[in-house]
Amino acid sequence: MRDHVVLTSKRIAVNVQGITGKKKDFTFLPLVKIQAFSVETAGTFDLDAELELWFSGLGKVKFEFSGRTDVAYLNKLIAHHVL
Repeated sequence: MRDHVVLTSKRIAVNVQGITGKKKDFTFLPLVKIQAFSVETAGTFDLDAELELWFSGLGKVKFEFSGRTDVAYLNKLIAHHVL
C-alpha cells in the first residue's frame, strides 16, 4: 500500500515503489490527453474500486483503489477536466 496516485488540475502523478521501497517510478499523465474514462465502485464481494482512463497515444491505464476511496468524487473531478 505504498503506491500513490495524485490528481491535480493538470495531470495525474503516479508513484510506484518496488518491493524494498528503494526503487521508485514516477509517471505523469496529462489530463488533456484523456479521451474516455470509466469508474467502477466497490461492491459486496469485489471490495476494490476501479478507475480506467484512455489516453491518446498511450492507451488504457487502470487504477485500483480500496473500497474506502470516494470514486464518485474522482469521477466528478475527471469529468470536470475532460468533458
